[in-house]
Amino acid sequence: MAKLSNRLTRALNIQHPIVSAPMAFAAGGALAAAVSRAGGLGLIGGGYGDPAWLEDQFTAAAGQRVGVGFITWSLRKSPSLLTDVLRHRPAAVMLSFGDPRPFVDEIRDAGAALICQCQNMEHVMDAVDVGVDVVVAQAAEAGGHGSLRGALSFVPEAADYLAQHAPDTCLLAAGGIADGRGLAAAIMLGADGVLAGTRFWATREALVGERHHQAIVDTDGDGTLRTRIPDIARQIPWPQGFTARIRRNAFTERWHGREDLLEKNVAVEGPRYRQAFAEGDPDNTAVWFGEAAGLIHAIEPAAVIVERMVDEAADRLARHGGVTVS
Repeated sequence: MAKLSNRLTRALNIQHPIVSAPMAFAAGGALAAAVSRAGGLGLIGGGYGDPAWLEDQFTAAAGQRVGVGFITWSLRKSPSLLTDVLRHRPAAVMLSFGDPRPFVDEIRDAGAALICQCQNMEHVMDAVDVGVDVVVAQAAEAGGHGSLRGALSFVPEAADYLAQHAPDTCLLAAGGIADGRGLAAAIMLGADGVLAGTRFWATREALVGERHHQAIVDTDGDGTLRTRIPDIARQIPWPQGFTARIRRNAFTERWHGREDLLEKNVAVEGPRYRQAFAEGDPDNTAVWFGEAAGLIHAIEPAAVIVERMVDEAADRLARHGGVTVS
C-alpha cells in the first residue's frame, strides 16, 4: 500500500490524508474506528445530539483514535453535549453550519484539533478568524446538507485564501470524492486531503440499512438533487441557505417543488416520513448520499476503500495525471 504524507497527516497524526465525514445517523463508532485503523481519521456523526447514542458510538470505537462532528446551530441548544464528548479525548472536533465561536476555547482546551466545514468564502474567512486548524471546502456535489459552490472553483479559491491569510491552516476538499482520482484531483487543486462522506456511507461499517445501501449501488450521479423537503417533513428548522442532497425517489417526486403544500400537510406527512425512515424504505423517505453515487458499485469495508483510494491517488500523482509535457 502506498503512503501519502503531507502537512495534514502530520497535523492530525494520521498516515493518509483521508477523513471520513461525520454523517448524522450513519457515521457511528465502528465506521470511524475502521477509517482510523486504516490510516485515515474517522469522525463520529454527532448530528442533532443524542447523548446516549454518542456514548454508545464511542464505546463502539473500542478505544481507536477518532474524532466527532456536530451541526453547530443544533449544538448551541445543548452545549453540554460537547463537554461530554470531550471527555473521550477525540482527536478532532468538526463544526458545520453555524458560528463556531461559542465552542472554540473548550475544544482547544481539550487538545482536539478544530475542523470547520465551510460552504462559501465568507465561511472560510470566518473560520480563519477563529483560528481553525483545518478548513473543509464543502462543494455542492456532497450528500446531505450543503450549499451551492462547485468543487472545481471553490477548493482552489479557498486554498489561495488560506495561503495568503492563514498559511498554517490545512484544507480538506469535500463533495463528489469517492476514489483515488478524486483524492489526487483535490491535492492538485490545492487541498491537503479529502473529507469523504458518500463513499464511506456505502460501507459495511456504516449505520445504513440494506435497502438504502442497495439504492446507492443502483443510482448514478444524476440520481440526486438538492431540496428542502426532508427538513420540512422532519420539522427540523434548518437555517436559510442550506439544502439537503438526497436520492431522487417517490418522496422527492411527490414533494420537491411543492414545499408549501408539504408544509400545510406536515401533520399527516411527517409521521408517514418517519415511519418510512424507521422501516428502511428507500422510496418514501430521504436517502442521504451525493453525486459520488455514480462511482460506487459495491458496499465494501472501509479499510478497502482507504487502501484503494491511496494507491490510486499515488499512481495518478506519480504519473502527473497521464499528461506528457514536451
